[in-house]
Parts: sequence; C-alpha cells; structure tokens
Amino acid sequence: MSFDFDLFVIGAGSGGVRAARFAAGFGARVAVAESRYLGGTCVNVGCVPKKLLVYGAHYHEDFEQAAGFGWTLAEPRFDWATLIANKNREIQRLNGIYRNLLVNSGVTLLEGHARLCDAHTVEVAGQRLRAKHILIATGGWPQIPEIPGKEHAISSNEAFFLPSLPRRVLVVGGGYIAVEFASIFNGLGAQTSLLYRGELFLRGFDRSVREHLRDELGKKGLDLQFNADIARIDKQADGSLAATLQDGRVLEADCVFYATGRRPMLDDLGLENVAVAQDAKGFIKVDEAYRTSEPSIHAIGDVIGRVQLTPVALAEGMAVARLLFRPEEYRPVDYKLIPTAVFSLPNIGTVGLSEDEARAAGHRVKLFESRFRGMKLTLTESQEKTLMKLVVDADSDRVLGCHMVGPEAGEILQGIAVALKAGATKAIFDETIGIHPTAAEEFVTMRTPMA
Repeated sequence: MSFDFDLFVIGAGSGGVRAARFAAGFGARVAVAESRYLGGTCVNVGCVPKKLLVYGAHYHEDFEQAAGFGWTLAEPRFDWATLIANKNREIQRLNGIYRNLLVNSGVTLLEGHARLCDAHTVEVAGQRLRAKHILIATGGWPQIPEIPGKEHAISSNEAFFLPSLPRRVLVVGGGYIAVEFASIFNGLGAQTSLLYRGELFLRGFDRSVREHLRDELGKKGLDLQFNADIARIDKQADGSLAATLQDGRVLEADCVFYATGRRPMLDDLGLENVAVAQDAKGFIKVDEAYRTSEPSIHAIGDVIGRVQLTPVALAEGMAVARLLFRPEEYRPVDYKLIPTAVFSLPNIGTVGLSEDEARAAGHRVKLFESRFRGMKLTLTESQEKTLMKLVVDADSDRVLGCHMVGPEAGEILQGIAVALKAGATKAIFDETIGIHPTAAEEFVTMRTPMA
C-alpha cells in the first residue's frame, strides 16, 4: 500500500509542530494541516499573549513602588489599544517562526481544514492524502455554559482582541485562567469581580496556596465572590450587561468573561469515519503510547484531556515522533512532578504533591512554611507577602512538594523542580547554600517544621 506521507499531523499547535519537526528530522515524510493559526492556543490565544498582558498589568504596582526608591513619576496613563497592537505584532512574529520551523524541517504545510475520511486518508481543501500514520493534535476550545444570554459573554479567545478595556468586568470561573484574567483586568484598572461557584478557587492546588492568594488578591482590590454563579445575562439599553446570579442578586458589568473549562476541538474532524473512541467528556481515548482505538491514528495534547499544559504537549509530541520513527530512543512521558505556574498577581509556582495529596497517598508529612514581605517592598507601602511551603515525607525525608506564591514564582520553581525530580531530601535542601539576598534562598533556610 502506497502512502503520500509517513505521518500526517492535524493541528499546528505546540504538540503537533514538535511531533512533525522531529519526525521529519528522523527521515519521515511529514505533512501538517492547520486551519486557524500556527502555534496553536498557547502562541495565539493562550500562555504567550496572556503573560504579555500580565506583564502590562503589573506595571501599575511598579510605578507605585518606584517612589520608595526615589523616583518621581508623572501620573501614569494606560492605553489598551497600544498593548493589544504590540501583542498582536509579537504574535505575528511568532507565527512566522513556527512557519519557518516547519518548512525548514522539510514538513509540508497545508493551511486548511483537515477531515478524516478513513484510517489512512485525510482531506484538505478537496485534496485527499494518504498517510501511514495520522496524529490528531487539534487542542481545546473554551466553552461557556448554556445559560440565557450566553451570547453576551466572552471567553479567553475574544478577551485578547477587545477593542477597549472594559470599565467593569465579571470573571466567572475558579481555575487558573479565571484567576489570571481577573488579575489582568484588575491590574489594568478595570473594576473586577471574580465569581466562582465553589468555596475557594484553584481546586487541586495546595490549600495554603489557595488561601494565601485569596488574601493577596483581596488586598489588591479584586472583588472575590465565592459560592456565586450566574443564572442569566441580559443586555441593557445602554449596552451594558446585567448578570442575574443564582441567589437573585444582579451585578452590572460591561464585560462578562467566562473561564469555566475547555472542550476538545474535534469539530468536523470526521471521527464518524474512523474507529476513534472518546471518553464521557469527549476527549480522545489513547493508550500509554498515545494510540487511539484506530491503530494508525495517534492523539496528543489537550485533545486527550490528560495534563493540559504546553510543555506536556511538547513532550508527548516528541514521544510519538520517537515511537514511530526512532523507537530505540522512545521513552514514555513521565507525568509525575510536573511543575506549573499560575500567572496571577502575585504568581503561583508549584511542583509535586500538595499537603492533602501527600496525606491521602499515605505519607506521614512534615510541613515547612514561610510567609514574608519581600525585600523589594520594604521601601514601599505595599503589604504583599510571599508564601513558600515544603511538603516533606517524615520517614524518608524526601521533599514531596514545593509551593510558592510571590514574584517570579514560576522562575524560581523551575529549578526546584529539577531537585525534586532528582529525589532531593530536606537534608539536601538544608545543606544547599542560599543566594543572598533573594527570596529563593528561603527554600533552603526553612528549618523548623510547622507540623
């Protein structure tokens, strides 16, 4: 049986591009189809533009704190249109980089919607192409719950392209996207409320982290409303929105932003033509080698609903490329000790087990925790505090989890993640010389357990 390609990748996001590039580097004939934007969610409407907005939102604090260091500033003014235009220019630059990465790797790039015809055939723009292996890497898509007036709400997709900064924003959700965008809107000067139907946001994170961030966001003037949810949204005569909550209260806003989950992006993919099974939530089922129930078709990234993080998709893409075309180098992705960050203001960085997870796993734990006002803030009026926490196995002394809320938490935790991956004990942390004066040295100077 002859094939046009050894591997056909549907989706040019992080995972798809990684798989395509390395498969081509291993000598495979590879094609990638993308109908929307090169780089996927992360580059276009996800982590990259979001972090640029986070940087922008933090400047108002920088300006306030500068006075304590002798700087006299004129009244700062913020222009949303300038930030968005500069963000768009950077994203266009990254799109070009992704295009070059593919083309220069020898990958055939097809810009159009791909649809599965059978287990080895894909149709793009009326052209049918056959491939020995097909990889689905189409990512996820935000979803807004089915409530009356949902058409008046926006998701993260639209938030990056708002023509102006809304004066009043309701952010709905309790995950990292909701927390990050609430911080962005609040930091840029919008009157912002965060509504979450549960008792406390960021379910799954360490309890100390969740409570500490709640307190710090409250200090910054962010209106946090827990055990609250919207029943309906109505557009008023002046163009503003009225959100009626489940408890009957009505909140007025200029923008209602939903971050209440993402679904696998499988629209018009032709799954009815192949034997690819899905789970109850619609994600594609795969085995440990990312094979679907159709032997010639693999799937990776957000579409399989495992760990929905860009670096994880990259690792999965690399794993599939090796599995198919360099099997002697294949090694499975290790989903343990995956570090992650939440770019709220202040940031969260975390790796390993939370306190509750460690106890639930049967560990007898020792906890080390420190809360302090960072050195940079001692000459300012800011009362923001940093939290650092270590979860340690009391029997083996191994550090099971490390958690931080504070400036540059993600940058600091990346190095800590290497230590945990290597099996570092608390004794090794204690024996490590700190870098002084830094916040990071606190991780190697915490001596007295709190529990």
